[in-house]
Amino acid sequence: MSRTYRFLCLLRRMIFLSGLILVLQPAHADTYERRLPNGLRVIVREDRRAPTVAHMIWYRAGSMDETNGTTGVAHLLEHMMFKGTPAFGPGEFNRIVASVGGHDNAFTSRDFTAYFQQIPKGQLGRMMQLEADRMRHLTLSPKEFEQEIKVVMEERRLRTEDRPQALLSEQMMAVAFQAHPYRAPIIGWMNDLENMTVKDARDWYERWYVPNNAYVVIVGDVDHDAAFALARRHYGSLKPRALPERKPQTEPPQSGLRRLAVKAPAKLPVVLMAYKVPVIRDLENDSDPYALEMLAAVLDGNDAARFPRRLIREQQLAASAGAGYDPMTRGPGVFYFHGSPSGGKTRADLEAGFRAEIAHIVENGVAEEELTRAKNQLIASQIYKLDSMFGQAMEIGQMEMSGFSFRHEKRLIEKLRRVTADEVRAVAKKYFDDDHLTVAGLDPQPLPIKSPESRAASPRTSRH
Repeated sequence: MSRTYRFLCLLRRMIFLSGLILVLQPAHADTYERRLPNGLRVIVREDRRAPTVAHMIWYRAGSMDETNGTTGVAHLLEHMMFKGTPAFGPGEFNRIVASVGGHDNAFTSRDFTAYFQQIPKGQLGRMMQLEADRMRHLTLSPKEFEQEIKVVMEERRLRTEDRPQALLSEQMMAVAFQAHPYRAPIIGWMNDLENMTVKDARDWYERWYVPNNAYVVIVGDVDHDAAFALARRHYGSLKPRALPERKPQTEPPQSGLRRLAVKAPAKLPVVLMAYKVPVIRDLENDSDPYALEMLAAVLDGNDAARFPRRLIREQQLAASAGAGYDPMTRGPGVFYFHGSPSGGKTRADLEAGFRAEIAHIVENGVAEEELTRAKNQLIASQIYKLDSMFGQAMEIGQMEMSGFSFRHEKRLIEKLRRVTADEVRAVAKKYFDDDHLTVAGLDPQPLPIKSPESRAASPRTSRH
C-alpha cells in the first residue's frame, strides 16, 4: 500500500475508533462553527493547554475529481500553491511561517486537499491572510510550473516506480476499479504529467479553490469569537462561484476474482488482497462498516491480533502481515490484506493463510475476550491524539470531509462500541468472497547494483 494510504488510515483509525476523548474532554463542548456569507465554514475548537494554534484549510477536491488526461493535477496544484502570488513571491509562504517559529505543509488524497500551519497563537491572523491570498490570487507562473512539474515527475519515479510495493498498490487499484476514478493514482500517470500544462493547473484552481468549496479548522489557544472575527476579516471578501456538477461515479459490481502480478526489483515477494466493501453513508442505519472496522482491529489492531500472532509468530508463514480499512471515504470502500511470506514460503502460501483466518472467523466467530481486547487497544490510542492540536484538527477535518459533522463524534463511537462478535462474524461471511476480491502479487526481480555515485545522490523532490 502507498505511504499516503497508510498515513491516512493510521490517523483515521485513531480518530474514528477513539473513546477516551469522551472521558478526558467533553465531545465538541468547546467547539464552535460559523458560516461566512461567501459559503466558507469556519470551525474553532478551544484548547488552551499550550500557546499554539493549528490552522487548516480543506478543499473538497481530490484526485477522484480529476478526469482522464489530467490525473495528478490535484497534487500538482498543491505544489503550485507554494509558488507565490503578486503579494508574496515563490517560497515566501514557507519563509514567513518559519520566521514566526511555526511549520506548515499540505497533502492531497483521493477525496480532498488540505493545507496546515502550526504556529504561536498570536500568528493566527497572519496565517489566514496568507491562505486567503493564495486561495484567490495564485500566480501560476509558467516558469514555476515547468520547474515544479519536473519535481512531481521525479517524485513519481522515486516514490512509486522505484518502490515495488507502491507500484504494486497502484497497479492493484487500476485493476480493482474499472470505472471509478479511484483507479488512478493520486500522483497521476506519468503520461498525464508529461503532457500537463499550466492551463490544466489553472483550470483546476479556478474550478475548486473557492470559499464555498472549503472550510477552515482552527484548534488551539484561541477565543472562538476572536477567531471568527479574524476569519471574517481575511476570508470574508473572497467571492464564491458556482461549483461544477458532481455526477455519480458508481463502480459496476464485480462478478469474479481478479488477479495481477507485477515484476520489480525487490528483496521479498508481496501479497496484496483487496475486497470491495461498503463505507458509512447513513450514520444511524448503517451497521456493516462498524463491524468491518472492528474486524480490521481483530486481525491487525495490536500485537495479540490474529495476523501477527498466528501468521507471523505461530505459523511462521509471514515475515509481515497486516489489514487495513477506512470506513469514511467519499468513494467506494476497500478492505486490504497485505504482507510478505517468510523464508521458504510462497505468495500462494500467504494468500491461503489470509483466507484461512477469515474462514476461521466465519466458522468459529470471534471470542468476546478477543473483541474486548481489540476495542480497548483502539480506544487507548486516543490518548496520543489528545496531546496534539494537529490531531484534533485532523479529526474534525476528516469527519467533515466525509460528509459528517464533528457533532457526530460521540455517536460514531457509540455505534462502534455496540459492535458484537456476531456482527463481526457476519461481515466476514458476507464480503470476503472471490466475487469482491482483487489479488495482486509482487514477483521480486534481482536488485540492481548501485554505484557509489548513485547511492550518494540526493533526490530532488518537494517537501510538500
